[in-house]
Amino acid sequence: MPGRLTPRRTGTTPRTARARRLRTAALSTGLATALVAGLSACGGGASASAGNSTLKWTSSYFPAHWDPVVSGSGAQFRELALVYASLTRTDKDGNAVPDLAESWEYNDKGDQVTFHLRSGLKFSDGEPVDATAVKAAVERAQKQKNSALFGDLTSIKSVEANGLDAVVHLTQVDYQIPQLLGQRVLQIASPKAAKSPTELDRNPVGAGPFIVTQLVPGTKAVLKKNPDYWDAENIHIDDVELTSAPDASTVVSGLQTGVYNFADIDPSQADAAKKAGLDVFVQPGFNASNISLNINKAPFDDDRVVDAVRHAINRQEFVDKLTFGYGETTDQPFPEGYVAYDPQSADAYPYDPAKAKKLLAEAGHPSGDIKLDLVIPAEDPQAEIVQSQLAKVGITVTIKIDKNWATPFFAKDLTFSLYGTTGRDSALQTLTAHFGPNGPLNLSSPYEPEGFEAAVAKVRRTPLDAPDYAQVLQSATRAGLESKALVFTYSSPNLIAKSKAISGLPKNPAHIDWTGVTIGAGS
Repeated sequence: MPGRLTPRRTGTTPRTARARRLRTAALSTGLATALVAGLSACGGGASASAGNSTLKWTSSYFPAHWDPVVSGSGAQFRELALVYASLTRTDKDGNAVPDLAESWEYNDKGDQVTFHLRSGLKFSDGEPVDATAVKAAVERAQKQKNSALFGDLTSIKSVEANGLDAVVHLTQVDYQIPQLLGQRVLQIASPKAAKSPTELDRNPVGAGPFIVTQLVPGTKAVLKKNPDYWDAENIHIDDVELTSAPDASTVVSGLQTGVYNFADIDPSQADAAKKAGLDVFVQPGFNASNISLNINKAPFDDDRVVDAVRHAINRQEFVDKLTFGYGETTDQPFPEGYVAYDPQSADAYPYDPAKAKKLLAEAGHPSGDIKLDLVIPAEDPQAEIVQSQLAKVGITVTIKIDKNWATPFFAKDLTFSLYGTTGRDSALQTLTAHFGPNGPLNLSSPYEPEGFEAAVAKVRRTPLDAPDYAQVLQSATRAGLESKALVFTYSSPNLIAKSKAISGLPKNPAHIDWTGVTIGAGS
C-alpha cells in the first residue's frame, strides 16, 4: 500500500509520515555493539575488510521482509534499494531517470509504454535482467497474496516481454508510469529466486549496487559491492554493515565511537549529534501526517463537525513538540515548492478554536457532547496532542491502543485515527491513495471529493513534459483537498547523522542514493 503506519522512534509511537520504525528487534546498546563488533576490527570503526570503504549504517527502518513485493512500499524501500534496482529512479527534481531501463517511450494513444532495458545485465544469481524478469516482477506484485504493491499497479493490464523490451499495456492513458515504476513500487528481484518468496525473504537476489552476503532477520545484513551493477563505476563503497537501530538515545554515542558511521536519528538527538562533531542534515522527503476521519460514521457525517476539527488543530504544536523545530506544518501531502503543491489551498482552515466551538454549537453539540475513541496501534505523543487540542473546543477524546489496528483501518471500520506516508515518486499516486474512492489511506471509502475523479483523469492524460502539467497536477491536488476525510498536520524530517568522512548524498527526495558517495579514512 502507498503508506504504512509503523512504530515511530519517539517511544513506540506510530510515525505515519515517515512510515516509522519497523523495529523487529529492539536491540540494547550492548547487543548492538556486540553485533557490529563481530563485523568490525575495532571500536574505532576499522572494517573487517581492511583497506576497503565500509558503510556502517544503523537504521530504524531495518526491513522486516527482504521480498520487495512485501516491503517495497514502506519506508524500508531505502534499505531494499541496496540490493534491488528498478526500471527507473528519481533525480533531485523528482523526475524519472534511467535505471535498469535506459530509455522508454509511449505509443501515440498513451496507453502503452515500452521500456528498453540495458544490455548485458544480470542478477546476482547470474540470471539475465531482461523483459521476462520485468514481466515476472509486475505479475508477482499484482498477484502474490501478501503483496503490498497490487493497489499501485491498477493502470497496468499486462506486460509483453520481447527480449530487452518490456511493453507495458495499460488499462487507461497514464503518463505517470515511468515515475510510478521506480524504487518504491517495482524493485525487481531475480525471477528464479522469486519463485520461492519465502526463500527470497531470507536470501534476497537483485541487480542493485550491493549483494547480501549475510542476513540475520530483523537484526543485521552484511553486503558487498556488486561488480555487475550497471553503474558500478560510480559506487565507491565496498562493503555495507546494516543493523537495526538500538534505542534512539544511544545512536549518537555509537556514531561517536565508530560503531556506526551513518544513521537516521530522532530530532531529539540532533543537538547532541552536532555537539559530537557529526554531520547532521535533513534529506528531502514527502512526509505528511494526518488525522483520518470516517465521514460515513457519526459525528463526522456532519460537515460542520469536520470543519470544527479542522479549525481546532494547531499544526505548529506538532512541529514544536515532536520534531524540535526540524519539521514543518503542512495542510497537504506535498512540501511547499514541489510540483504538486497547490499554493491556492494553503491555510484553507487556519487554527481558530473559537470558530470550531461555534461550528459545533451550530451542529447541535454543546461542550462535552461529542466523545470519540482515537484508535492507534501504539502509544503516540501525536495522539496526545490531538486529544488536548480537541478538548479545548469541547470534544472528548479517549486514546485506545489496538495492536491489530491495521485490520479495522484498512477495512474502513474505524471512525477516527492517525496516519501518514512518505509519499510516492508519482504525485498522482499519492493523491489517489489519500483521496480516491479505493485509496488505502482514505478512511471514508468509497467517498471521494466532487471533481476529484475528473481531475485525476486529466493528470493521467497529460504528459509529464507538457507545458501545463504543473497546473493540471495542482488542480488535482486542490480537488483532493476538498476531501472531508483527512486533516493534515505536520511533516517530520528525514534527519540523518553521519561521520564527516562520508561525503554528501544526492538530494533525491525521499530516497537515499549512494551513487558517487565516498568514505574517507578514519570513518
